[in-house]
Amino acid sequence: MKAGVVVDDGFIYAEETYLTVLKTSLFFANDGFTVYDCKGELVFRVDSYGPDTHDRDELVLMDAHGKCLLTVRRKRPSLHQRWEGYVGERVEGQKPIFSVRRSSIIGRSSVTVEMYENPGEEYQIEGNFAQRCCTIFNAMKESVAEIRRKVDASTQVMLGKDVFSLCVKPGFDGAFAMGLVLVLDRINGYDNFEDNGVVVDPPTEE
Repeated sequence: MKAGVVVDDGFIYAEETYLTVLKTSLFFANDGFTVYDCKGELVFRVDSYGPDTHDRDELVLMDAHGKCLLTVRRKRPSLHQRWEGYVGERVEGQKPIFSVRRSSIIGRSSVTVEMYENPGEEYQIEGNFAQRCCTIFNAMKESVAEIRRKVDASTQVMLGKDVFSLCVKPGFDGAFAMGLVLVLDRINGYDNFEDNGVVVDPPTEE
């Protein structure tokens, strides 16, 4: 697999690495995340302070020390649930480095990731994020990261969906992988709003 930095080379691992992702709020859907390594040390965090439009449309991924690594922002208007990623904390006028969109506007489809700085580089996300079961493939159809349900090692009991595993393959940017998790979570959240008949804020021009 070809190694490449998307967000931060400090999160490119030499070996297959399993991260534990924990949704941090029990009060609002899609609120925040903390991410730990196999030693229980904090790797990433995402803070959110309420379910208003801004919180749903823009999120900042931070490292354990609070450094802003990546901003993901929903592009409006967009029929395909297009999101864009920015290095660090986004500022006005900054150009995104990648976009994420559903492959089809009909039903629950796969998700396509396009890299703006390298048009030939593309990723496909297949599976069902709502069930915490999906895989990120590169353009050569190689698996670069996987999202799976978490099983308690001591009891062998499958944990709830608020706790799941992110497996990052060697040479793939773990911060980028977690950024894609944030987008998948938001897309899944919007799908649930629509399925449940909850009114979502109408698209507005930027």
